Amino acid sequence: MSEPQDPLRSLFKEAAATGQSRARSAPLSFITERAEQVRRRRILALAVGVCLVFSGTGAAVAALLPDSTGTTVPATPSTPRPSPASSLPSSPRTSPPSASSSSPGRSASGTPATPTRSQSNPPR
Repeated sequence: MSEPQDPLRSLFKEAAATGQSRARSAPLSFITERAEQVRRRRILALAVGVCLVFSGTGAAVAALLPDSTGTTVPATPSTPRPSPASSLPSSPRTSPPSASSSSPGRSASGTPATPTRSQSNPPR
């Protein structure tokens, strides 16, 4: 069964034949230029992605780490203590006390010295 002659179909065939006869490939310089543009865009997208990942990771780490800006409460009370110089007698000293004048186990003021870890006896 043959199809009836369609004028639109013949016009499409004529346009296709004309397009094929005028078709030519793009110049090599144009193709390489487009390929270079695509490569640059991919590198740029990769660099932006890496920057976003690093900045997001840095922000997450900063948010998770404890804040050291002084939000902790001090262990000792913040009331001012009198200075040791104000509690000493007001008589002027001419020379500092010598280390030989105090006996072992006593401080320069004559009170028993509190042993430190290095002065204590080892356990037996």
